[in-house]
Amino acid sequence: MLAELLSSYRAKPDVIVLGLARGGVPVAFEVAAALRAPLDAFIVRKLGLPDREEFAIGAVAAGGRIVLNDDVVRGLRVSPDQIRAVVERETRELERRETAYRGAKPPADVAGKTVILVDDGLATGASMRAAVIALRESEPAEIVVAVPAAPESTTRELASLADDVVCASMPTPFLAVGESYWDFSQTTDEEVRTLLATPTTRAEVAVEESPPDIIARVAVDCPGGVPPESVLDELIGDARIVLIGESSHGTHEFYEARAEITKWLIEHRGFTAVSAEADWPDAYRVNRWVHGLGRDHTADEALAGFERFPSWMWRNTVVRDFVTWMRHHNDSLADDDPTDRVGFYGLDLYSMHRSMQEVVGYLDTVDSVAAQRARARYSCFDRASDEDGQAYGYAAAFGAGPSCEREAVSQLAEIHRNELAYLSRDGIVAEDELFCAKQNAQTVRNAELYYRTMFRGRVTSWNVRDGHMAQTLDSLLDHLDAQRSTRARGPARIVVWAHNSHVGDARATEVGADGQLTLGQLVRQRHGDACRLIGFSTHSGTVTAADSWGGDAHRKVVRPALPGSIEEVFHDSGRQSFIVRSGDEQAAETLETVRLARAIGVIYLPATERQSHYYHVRPADQYDAMIHIDRTHALRPLEPTSLWIQGQTPETYPSGL
Repeated sequence: MLAELLSSYRAKPDVIVLGLARGGVPVAFEVAAALRAPLDAFIVRKLGLPDREEFAIGAVAAGGRIVLNDDVVRGLRVSPDQIRAVVERETRELERRETAYRGAKPPADVAGKTVILVDDGLATGASMRAAVIALRESEPAEIVVAVPAAPESTTRELASLADDVVCASMPTPFLAVGESYWDFSQTTDEEVRTLLATPTTRAEVAVEESPPDIIARVAVDCPGGVPPESVLDELIGDARIVLIGESSHGTHEFYEARAEITKWLIEHRGFTAVSAEADWPDAYRVNRWVHGLGRDHTADEALAGFERFPSWMWRNTVVRDFVTWMRHHNDSLADDDPTDRVGFYGLDLYSMHRSMQEVVGYLDTVDSVAAQRARARYSCFDRASDEDGQAYGYAAAFGAGPSCEREAVSQLAEIHRNELAYLSRDGIVAEDELFCAKQNAQTVRNAELYYRTMFRGRVTSWNVRDGHMAQTLDSLLDHLDAQRSTRARGPARIVVWAHNSHVGDARATEVGADGQLTLGQLVRQRHGDACRLIGFSTHSGTVTAADSWGGDAHRKVVRPALPGSIEEVFHDSGRQSFIVRSGDEQAAETLETVRLARAIGVIYLPATERQSHYYHVRPADQYDAMIHIDRTHALRPLEPTSLWIQGQTPETYPSGL
């Protein structure tokens, strides 16, 4: 990714790449090879505070140039004798390394050349500052500092010394250089010697295709984002769970393509359920309608339960048309086997209070005494909050209100204990309604935990949520399998609709290093080759999103993808709509490279695009396939507001068209 940001220097005869030894040399080697430029090492030693070596008071560079942090030296009252002792020690080590790396070979001549000075990252930048100052004495034409990661403040400081600073990632907050790596093991002297002896120049290195050129060659066209049937058939194989993502919750093309792929899976591969990143009770209302049950007469009415922000995620024209298709599909089937009918289910847990109402409502029809016990248990939540799960979680987490964990667990246990009695009514409808009630009780229990952990840290609550999704999916599989087995039918097959951030495997992303789990990872771990993960991406266009949680839906302009992102690689391929499979050996290196990827949820903040919407991923391991649609449009809500209809003025207005 860093090399791509430096692509304007490729194959220029006056460019030389210097890696700060030792850690910067492996990064510099990749840059030099990509640019087909000569490589050498530049040795800088940090001057550590006496008795606290990890704390830098300055640095010494090749040629004997010393740079001190005067503020630190004064503030810590480091004496001249202490500085002299540290400088002498580090100079000896610097000279040892120069001999070890080069032997009798002199340093590269940089006079009049463009020097790209590379390190594995910056923290305070002391070593890099010393290197830049020392290099200036050799009179290069230009010094470009290039690093994979650094705090923004350090890059700004270096910009006053170097001619240019190129940084692939500026995490906020910046904790340490190692946090930007999956593997930050130390580089050895032997590794440095080997890399310096390996050719990187144009005459010695075969010219390789660029990543966009590779994608252009191997990608398969997908008109409208829908792959050809032969490609889908090969990709899906015998999988019984297909997770289809989206890189925003408000892109028409993602929803439309996902719906068309799902129709094909239903009609040609026997899938009978769609499980969406939606609240269980609201989705189950739609499920009743597509089965010809319930009180709703139209798809619009069936979707009316989706009142919670962001309602447009499911109350939109694409979902309305899709569930209408599901209803027509089910109506066209014979009545002899109801397990052939297709269902629509939710996976999420935000419906804590709504699910309580559903549990009580079900028990009112089968066990009025149990319904009273459920009301008594769930009244605990009324004392803690009024229909506000987050308020409950805050109060319970900080002792400002009661914890209702015991009540939620007790109610879940009771409904499971009594399920045989509740199944005394015959028929698949009775089975389904009991299953729905159990899932609502499970949702209350998991939502209670989610809201309590929300204030302990993002990773903990995220894992509770995605764990709930995986648990719900497995419960749905078990329920449908049981119904099908009594009729001698094969295992159920389910399509999952969710955001890329849930569908993708967390182990192939930077958030996985923090312990974050995803639905896609959990499904892969539990079901292995019986699942497929498919991600979507776009380069630019418009999106339906809000400015803040609970805000109005806007039709916003999506900025072009950032340099170094997988979206930029796909865009530069020149292809408009295509699929690329992770298992394609020809695309392996391109997809295995760690790059930025964009994730727009229900909020889009272009002003903080990098910090708010990008994270590092390894696409080859994150998904089984990716579908890219280069320019996309905003998803249309069923009730578009005047703000949405008006849309956002493009940033190029009035001169840009």
